[in-house]
Amino acid sequence: MEEELRAMAEDLEEFKRISRESVHADLFAQLQRRVEKITSLAKSGPIRRSKVKDMSAEVVDSNPYSRLMALQRMGIVKDYERIRNFSIAIVGIGGVGSVAAEMLTRCGIGRLLLYDYDTVELANMNRLFFRPDQVGMTKTDAAVQTLSDINPDVVLESYSMNITTVKGFETFTKSLTCQNTHSSKHFIGVDLVLSCVDNYEARMVVNQACNEINLTWIESGVSEDAVSGHIQLLIPGETACFACVPPLVVASGVDEKTLKRDGVCAASLPTTMGVIAGLLVQNALKFLLKFGHVSPYLGYNALKDFFPTMSMKPNLQCSNNSCLDRQREYVSRKPERDAAAKAKEAEMLSEAVETALHLDNEWNISIVGDDDVESSNASSSTSGMLPDGLIHELPTADFHQKAPIAQDSGAFPDDLDELRKHLDALNAA
Repeated sequence: MEEELRAMAEDLEEFKRISRESVHADLFAQLQRRVEKITSLAKSGPIRRSKVKDMSAEVVDSNPYSRLMALQRMGIVKDYERIRNFSIAIVGIGGVGSVAAEMLTRCGIGRLLLYDYDTVELANMNRLFFRPDQVGMTKTDAAVQTLSDINPDVVLESYSMNITTVKGFETFTKSLTCQNTHSSKHFIGVDLVLSCVDNYEARMVVNQACNEINLTWIESGVSEDAVSGHIQLLIPGETACFACVPPLVVASGVDEKTLKRDGVCAASLPTTMGVIAGLLVQNALKFLLKFGHVSPYLGYNALKDFFPTMSMKPNLQCSNNSCLDRQREYVSRKPERDAAAKAKEAEMLSEAVETALHLDNEWNISIVGDDDVESSNASSSTSGMLPDGLIHELPTADFHQKAPIAQDSGAFPDDLDELRKHLDALNAA
């Protein structure tokens, strides 16, 4: 479109130099058709919004972040705008990776690094994201083209290469740790890696790189029949790495390329890809923004709508030396983690005590302890004396009512003879 606009501008400049009467009718009609074509293309083309400096929670139609910032107002996320400070690397821009990249872009992630070596084909049109006009482009460049139109605030980096080669692995590892300064933002490495590849060789490469630089990553996959998938959180030293419990193909050392048959390809459903991408990004957001529970492993069976979960501890005899190093580091930091956990628990307890249970108290209802009740009753009994001439109809609850003591009419003798004489004297009287 840019070339057409440039050519049209040159023709229009030439058209200005000569009068309309001297121009051939065919040339004029041709120029007119080109103007109409470019005009229609310009009207149908995407409208790219300007960049937004700060995220705002203002509820207006022109605010692209109002619905996202509502998570903060509703108490789900403490500070949603922090998402702009994070960097995520997505390895594999296919059925899952491309959709995950779009979701993160719409969420306003700060920086996205995209890795893939393949090109867009018409066979990819059964999935989401890619368009027929992008056929022939590298998947990373096509993704940058689409994502930059959706959200120009996101910093996008395209790496069209094969990470399973020696050179590709070095470039991949270096890019995960290098610093990047874009505008006023300064990024140091990446905070999370999302693996969306379709082969075990690439997964082992991502596993090796993340173990070496101690970087958390989330692995994802969809089955060949397209009706099941999974995501798995891998924290070096804390959870099992991909080599701790390897799949049978990896453990047996069989070259997975020999398993593919000519003319037979794996099935692919955009629905299953979308579900796995959604679960992947949802857990990535929970991990980065510290809300909810991040699933260590979450499966998906589309035929039964079954979501199995489990957790896997690291293998003490893992074949990956970097994994063993991370395990030893994790064990050595246990006292530090326990102290931090106790401090956090104490902080949460103090916050719970200080926070009022009911902010709205229309009737001024308050809760007091037993000691407060006794002191208030004592003060009321002493300070609430009745005026002269008035008495309480009922006894107060503060004191037991004592029985009246009869007046002593005389002393009774203890001796029996004296008692008899006393009775006789009474009878004689």
